[in-house]
Amino acid sequence: MQLKRAIIFSLVTLVGQACLAQSDVREDFKPSTFNQPGQPYPQVNSQGYVRFRIVAPYADSVKVSLGLGGRGGTRLTKTGDSIWTGTTEGPMDEGFHYYHLNVDGGTFNDPGTLNFYGSTRWESGVEIPAHDQDFYALKNVPHGNVQQVLFPSKSTNTSRRAFVYTPPGYEKDKAKKYPVLYLQHGWGEDETAWSNQGHANLIMDNLIAEGKIKPFIIVMTYGMTNELKWGHLKEFKVDSFQTVLVDELIPYVDANFRTLSDPAHRAMAGLSMGGFETHSITLNKPNVFSYYGLLSGGIYTPEELTDKTKPKLIFISCGSRESPDRVKDAASKLKDAGFNVVSYISENTAHEFQTWRRSLRELAPLLFK
Repeated sequence: MQLKRAIIFSLVTLVGQACLAQSDVREDFKPSTFNQPGQPYPQVNSQGYVRFRIVAPYADSVKVSLGLGGRGGTRLTKTGDSIWTGTTEGPMDEGFHYYHLNVDGGTFNDPGTLNFYGSTRWESGVEIPAHDQDFYALKNVPHGNVQQVLFPSKSTNTSRRAFVYTPPGYEKDKAKKYPVLYLQHGWGEDETAWSNQGHANLIMDNLIAEGKIKPFIIVMTYGMTNELKWGHLKEFKVDSFQTVLVDELIPYVDANFRTLSDPAHRAMAGLSMGGFETHSITLNKPNVFSYYGLLSGGIYTPEELTDKTKPKLIFISCGSRESPDRVKDAASKLKDAGFNVVSYISENTAHEFQTWRRSLRELAPLLFK
């Protein structure tokens, strides 16, 4: 009898907490900044809750993959003949999030929002306004240019794509040359990620306008040379991509853009899998780059850098909900071994783009000094 009462009390408590949580949700929802033109949903409120509205008249169930960790997403409720609505159980982390719809077991994108390449497919995206979003906001400052280039790749027997950010003023002063950062995306993403999800160009524009960095070029290319299925990242081999980057893309960029083409003016960094690529290639080719950046992409150890050309800077970062102690410990050991190393921890973020946006903001002023 006591056990039964305890179970009933627990259930009542949980229901009460859920009702309290929902009653505390502020009704100041506004369309996400990544919505399709004229589309009112999804919406985000000032607390970070996300509300969805889907038209699916013949569906029996609609679920959104976005939701609190471990809850399996957000189930929508049918209201009327065609409309399904629902709100996340709690506030989401600040910044960008991928998501998709599950309608009667099938996977679909939300027609209300823009699509972004992630998870090895085009996914819907929603933006939770961040308290520090000013550093990647679109402002009335001089803007650089992001252009697509197609470069020949003999090793893969095709032409490959890259996006190149050139800073404000690049087109005016035809004599000026610039350092270059080769910036890699994460697993399941592509060369569009750093511009679309990461706002790398806006981060650069704002830092340049504030006089916090010396202008430089950023090159972003697709980091996969062998297509792998989801969950098979361990099968990825960096060798073929290393050939594409070092032997094909870098010479192309140096020949077609005004670059300072020596290692002292060349950096490589990447997020997640892009950090793994950066780690491997900078160790394999220590005379190509002088600045290394791992953004939620592992660490360096003094032992693996022994007897190699010493980099001018090592930057390692992650979110506070990832493995901050590992990053801090690695930085401490590298400093003790005589390396110029900077570590950065993004507060209240995990393995997500807000971590990497902030990391780029911290990394950029340290480059090419």
